[in-house]
Amino acid sequence: MIESNDSLHYGLSYNTDRKPLRIPEYGRTVQQMVDHLLTIEDRDKRNTAARAVIRVMGEINPHLRNVPDFQHKLWDQLFIMSDFCLDIDSPFPIPTRETLSTPPERIEYPTVLTKFRYYGHYIRSLIDEVCTWEEGERRDALIIAIAKHMKKAYLEYNKDIIEDSVIGAHLDELSGGRIDWNHILSLLPDGELGMPNAHGIPIKKRNNQNNGKKNAPHKKKK
Repeated sequence: MIESNDSLHYGLSYNTDRKPLRIPEYGRTVQQMVDHLLTIEDRDKRNTAARAVIRVMGEINPHLRNVPDFQHKLWDQLFIMSDFCLDIDSPFPIPTRETLSTPPERIEYPTVLTKFRYYGHYIRSLIDEVCTWEEGERRDALIIAIAKHMKKAYLEYNKDIIEDSVIGAHLDELSGGRIDWNHILSLLPDGELGMPNAHGIPIKKRNNQNNGKKNAPHKKKK
């Protein structure tokens, strides 16, 4: 086995004897082309050679041709491979070591709902929005729609019977007392929401059907 110290004696060169690649996916050849750009003294020739290297880098990544800002990314990678020492005319803002090393802004984690989580964020947003509207039929119609959706969401979560008064209490708490539930009930037919459950069967009718099944006598088999 040839030792790395003997590689120069035999005219061989190993990657372990070379400086590490800054972007390994482009390989040693492209890195050597970028290193050669730093040795070109004439600025016009250096710009021409840099555009040629960009074309080679683009051919290595054909799957990125349809990606937005693909050329911008290639030019940024060219400056990274030159260790930000390349002085050329770039069609994009020239990045610096500081701009690329700056960590991204922290994204705040969404607030987790602790109470009435089965209503979700959208219902809360709708309630806040409707409370800003002026009194009238348009406002009342949206509140009724919100209440019906709240009842449906509750039934999907609990699968049990819920009184309209409970929905009214929840709506009063979520709105901060800005919605008059008694006024909304006066606008409803028979003073009830009358919304079916997830199976599409009205709650009262479903209970009657269940009671009828329980009370029905069993037929004896002959």
